[in-house]
Amino acid sequence: MQVDIRDVSHGFELEGAPLPVLDRVSFSAEPGSFVALLGPSGCGKSTLLRLLAGLDHPSSGGVAVGGVPVAAPDPSRILVFQDPTLFPWRTVWDNVALGLEAQGILGSNRARVDKVLELVGLKGFDKAYPHQLSGGMAQRVALARALVNEPRLLLLDEPLGKLDSLTRLAMQTELVSLWQRARLTALLVTHDVEEAIFLAERVIVFGPRPARIVADIAVDLPYPRHRGDPRLAELRQKVLQHLGLAATW
Repeated sequence: MQVDIRDVSHGFELEGAPLPVLDRVSFSAEPGSFVALLGPSGCGKSTLLRLLAGLDHPSSGGVAVGGVPVAAPDPSRILVFQDPTLFPWRTVWDNVALGLEAQGILGSNRARVDKVLELVGLKGFDKAYPHQLSGGMAQRVALARALVNEPRLLLLDEPLGKLDSLTRLAMQTELVSLWQRARLTALLVTHDVEEAIFLAERVIVFGPRPARIVADIAVDLPYPRHRGDPRLAELRQKVLQHLGLAATW
C-alpha cells in the first residue's frame, strides 16, 4: 500500500503554549516497502505513525494511504506499540482474535487466528495466558493480533524496545520474515540505528523537534543480511553523522 505524506505539520498545546512537533514533513513509501523512521527522542516520529493510523489529524498538510486521505482508523492500517497491551484475562488465541471479534466477523474467520499464530511461531500456545509468556512471546502475540486483520500497512512504534538484547536480535530477524511473507508495507519507528539499517530498505532520519527530514538513506543490501557486513557499518556511520553522533564511533 502506497504511503504519501505531503507537507505535514502538526503540534500540541502544552500548558497553554503551542508545541510544534512536525514541520512540513514530506515523503512517500512504495507498496510493499520497509521504511525505518529514526531520530531523537520526542522529535515526532510516533506522532507521524498516529497520523497514518488515523488516530490524530495533521494541523496542516495531507496524509494518504493507497491514494485515499486518512480520515479515521481502519483495519487495513494497524499500529503496533512498544507495550504488547494484552488483556490478561484472555488467552493468546482470544487476544489475537480481538480485532475480528470487534468487527463481528470472527465466526467465519476462526482459521485466520490459527494461521497467524503459526506464522509468528506461537502454534501450541493458543490456550496460554499473557502471564505465562516471555516478553518476546508477548510481542509475537501483539504482532499476530495486528496481522490477523490482514493489514496492508503495518505501523511499528518501537515494538522491540522493551525486549532484552538477545530476544530483540532474534525478533528483528522474525520481523523481516513476517514482512516478507505478509507482503505488506511496513513503517518502523526506532531509536536503534543498527536495528533500522538491519531491518529496513530505507532509513529516514529526522532532526530535533519540530521534526524535519535531514536524510533519506537507501539500505542497498539484499536479504537475508549479516550483522558483520562491512556495508552495514558504513551505513551506520552515515546515519550517525546525520544525527550528529559520528564522533562517538
